Amino acid sequence: MTQNALIDVIRHGMTLALMISAPVLGFGLIVGLAVSIFQAVTQINEMTLAYIPKILAVFIALGLFGPWMLQMVLSFTSNIFIQLPGLVK
Repeated sequence: MTQNALIDVIRHGMTLALMISAPVLGFGLIVGLAVSIFQAVTQINEMTLAYIPKILAVFIALGLFGPWMLQMVLSFTSNIFIQLPGLVK
């Protein structure tokens, strides 16, 4: 395996990890920001209030983007297995 091939595989893996985690983290960030604004406006200082909406948002994001995420991981894995004979020389 050459250095360039190894760097390319690692780069694609890291890009895939960022692409897969972005929707879930984005949903959690938006909901967390909305809950924080709601708490600031209503002056409710309950620390545990933010956890339930964030957890629900993450589950909704996984439900919406789960098939796409699975397809991306399967595509990456199958490409690795297809390229494996050419990588190991």
